[in-house]
Amino acid sequence: MIPIRNAVPSRYPPVITWMLIAINCLVFLFQDSLSPDELELFLQQFALIPARYSEAFASGDADLEAADILPFFSMMFLHGGWLHLILNMWTLWLFGPTIEDRMGHARYLAFYLVCGFAASVAHVMFNPTSIVPALGASGAIAGILGCYMRLFPMARVVVVVPILFIPLFFKVYAYVFISLWFLIQVQQSMMALLLPSASGDLAWWAHVGGFIAGFALGPLLVRSHQGYRPYYADEGVFGFDTKGRI
Repeated sequence: MIPIRNAVPSRYPPVITWMLIAINCLVFLFQDSLSPDELELFLQQFALIPARYSEAFASGDADLEAADILPFFSMMFLHGGWLHLILNMWTLWLFGPTIEDRMGHARYLAFYLVCGFAASVAHVMFNPTSIVPALGASGAIAGILGCYMRLFPMARVVVVVPILFIPLFFKVYAYVFISLWFLIQVQQSMMALLLPSASGDLAWWAHVGGFIAGFALGPLLVRSHQGYRPYYADEGVFGFDTKGRI
């Protein structure tokens, strides 16, 4: 199922979501301009390599400097290819504005970074010996999905299911769509523990960690009714109410 529409309306322009998408795209264009050797050095410095931290803690040298912490955040602005970038930015574009609208710009940005950090920590915890650079905004975006399911479980998400060459469109509850997505992440994460060679290079545990962080923290950051004017009865998206329900 490929999501193509979020039915929950937003009142305020998603400035931070636009900014995050722009930064991710600009960083990727910079990556794409590097030579293979330059790209390898760039990823060694800014992508997240779990083995680097497990060795430090195993030796008792846990005094990390700012440069050591930076990859926990910088990795969420890097991507491994055009498809990786497009899928992440499309999901962020669909669901990010709704969460930003309910939190406000500053809280949303902090929420996004915290979810990305939680995703990085989860990846290091469950892949302590990995020397593969981890990168991508998936963990932070997973936090947005977790928050969305917590705030709008009964909202309808319009998805397309391609059957051969025929696209079929459906409206599904947000909790159904996101729960199925999360179960896939958990299943793949467990397979990565049991059969590391069959898991590929995807940071499945980062998705799980980011989702749990967003599900738990998101509702705590939603601004009060005094700081956010509720929708009137006649507002919303055509065919849906103000919480994305039919």
